[in-house]
Amino acid sequence: MRESPSSPTMQGEKGAAKSVESIETQNIIFVISEVIDFTGVIIIALGAVIGVLLCARDLIRQETAVKAYSHLRTFLGRSLLLGLEFLVAGDIIKTVAIEPTFDSVIVLAIIVLVRTVLSLSIDVEIDGRWPWQAAQQVGLTEAAEAAGSEVPLRRGERLRR
Repeated sequence: MRESPSSPTMQGEKGAAKSVESIETQNIIFVISEVIDFTGVIIIALGAVIGVLLCARDLIRQETAVKAYSHLRTFLGRSLLLGLEFLVAGDIIKTVAIEPTFDSVIVLAIIVLVRTVLSLSIDVEIDGRWPWQAAQQVGLTEAAEAAGSEVPLRRGERLRR
């Protein structure tokens, strides 16, 4: 005798199939978020190693220690910024797709806030200005190019026409 789709046995099988599918989807999403997190860590680690190698190269080429150190800080800072972006993306995927509870969203908001402040601090440390000041600087640079005058770009740099 065949059971109807509305019978309790058939509903149980469909519900079990849906929960297994949901668990499999969550596992896939979790693995994807872990891969994104791992990518962020690799970017930061490789940035540190490559930055040190570039610093050593600069020193071997008789660059000044200050210039080599500046290049190291810039390269490492950019690597940190990129790695942090990947780590935030992994956290967002985990929180939103896997366990979107109120508590996990609050924790995510705090993590994103801390990482955003850290990213802004690193960006200011590298460029010597706030990110929104870069747009103003572009406007000044274009005006200076049109007028043929000098405009300060970053710490100690000047644009000459």
